[in-house]
Amino acid sequence: MSEPSQTPETKKINPILKTALELGPVLLFFLAYVKLKDEVFTIAGTDYDGFIIVTAMFIPLMVVTTGILWALTGHLSKMQIMTVLLVVVFGGLSVWLNDPSFIKMKPTILYLVFGGLLGFGLLRGQSYLRYVMDGTLPLDHEGWMKLTRRLTAFFFGLAIANEIVWRTMSDEAWVNFKTFGLTIAIFAFFMTQNKLFQEHGIEKESKDS
Repeated sequence: MSEPSQTPETKKINPILKTALELGPVLLFFLAYVKLKDEVFTIAGTDYDGFIIVTAMFIPLMVVTTGILWALTGHLSKMQIMTVLLVVVFGGLSVWLNDPSFIKMKPTILYLVFGGLLGFGLLRGQSYLRYVMDGTLPLDHEGWMKLTRRLTAFFFGLAIANEIVWRTMSDEAWVNFKTFGLTIAIFAFFMTQNKLFQEHGIEKESKDS
């Protein structure tokens, strides 16, 4: 009988370095925006405001830091791969269209897409979230379905919140909301799911099983 295929183990790296590689690009985006928000740059006869320039710098930075993380750990989760792909695609569209309004609408579009995909999976009786999380959360089937339903509603809520903020508040308020508000909201969401994790958590399979 053939032996089961082995998946490469993730190498351990300094947690501070790991956090810096994951969160550093977002913090640098914010700092660069604060520095360049009132500037206008003319490149090849086309004017680009600070929003667009910062976005153009963020794309390669995100690709490089993700590449470094992969080189150091030997592994990227499905979520990390999807994140860098979305940054490249939507960030590239932002620079190409050269429209600050599109940049502000990106979170709305992304959260609607995420919520729509998860909702489609629910209609099929499946949790697509389970595949994306790449085994990070050991939950039973009912737990995954509950978490997926809640996260679907949460994503739609974030899409509405983003639309309200960027259409009614200043650019600076929106950047603060995007950089810190959305991050805190997502962190708080998972923190409030502790009871679900306790009720539906399962033990990970041992390596010997």
